[in-house]
Amino acid sequence: MNGKLIIFSAPSGSGKSTLVNYLMNEHPELKLAFSISCTSRSPRGTERNGVEYFFLTPDEFRSKIAAGEFLEYEEVYHDRFYGTLKSQVECQSQAGQNVVFDVDVKGAINIKRHYGDRALSVFVQPPSVEELRRRLNARATDAPEVIEQRLAKAEYEMSFANQFDRIVVNDNLEQAKREVLDIISKFVNA
Repeated sequence: MNGKLIIFSAPSGSGKSTLVNYLMNEHPELKLAFSISCTSRSPRGTERNGVEYFFLTPDEFRSKIAAGEFLEYEEVYHDRFYGTLKSQVECQSQAGQNVVFDVDVKGAINIKRHYGDRALSVFVQPPSVEELRRRLNARATDAPEVIEQRLAKAEYEMSFANQFDRIVVNDNLEQAKREVLDIISKFVNA
């Protein structure tokens, strides 16, 4: 039986990674597996080809774009691409994995459009932009101007929330965990 596809997207600081990691680490019965994306950057640290990413040259990436092999892709900087191969998603799905995507809003919308009802799109939203500002400041990892850029991008991303199947407002982490567990459990077991 083919696995299902679960797409998560959210502004930076919304708690999406915390929620996805909770599902992946604490609920093996859901048979979740991250989609393995491609990138044109070099491996970092202990990253291995075919595990964390498929590492391609910029020219290899462009060739796959031209051949229509990607569900979604983005050139983040000149010659720095990230994307999701259709063939990889099908391979993981045919192995019975419920494939989890952690992508930007446009990528999420493209994946959902491609797969329709076989995919569930979930938007994780902060309770407010001010709460998001507080969280980003509390992280103490970014300069003030970077935080302002992230907040501007977050407002833009939040304008796409109504195009997702489900919106989870993360104003209480334990409640948000219960909500995503309920949503994902019902979807994969339907």
